[in-house]
Amino acid sequence: MTTRTERRRSRRLEVRTTPEERALIDLAVTVSGTDPTSFVVKNLTVAARRVQADRSEFKLGPDAQRVWEVINQRPVRNLPELREFMQRPSPFVKR
Repeated sequence: MTTRTERRRSRRLEVRTTPEERALIDLAVTVSGTDPTSFVVKNLTVAARRVQADRSEFKLGPDAQRVWEVINQRPVRNLPELREFMQRPSPFVKR
């Protein structure tokens, strides 16, 4: 009896590789003690989360965070050209 809950996979994903890429993947599968599907799905989802995170959040180390805070504490500048630009209608919205 298994105590682990397994998600039922119902979608197929096929990829093409070079012989060298396949050999590398097969070696990693063997070394990690898993099966090819689990290995590929796990690593693809990790990569996908990283791509999404790069577009939705960013993390700074302590030094970079201090610099960021200094920049954000600067007084607001008046930029009339930017204000004018931002008030123009969007070319991406149908009117």
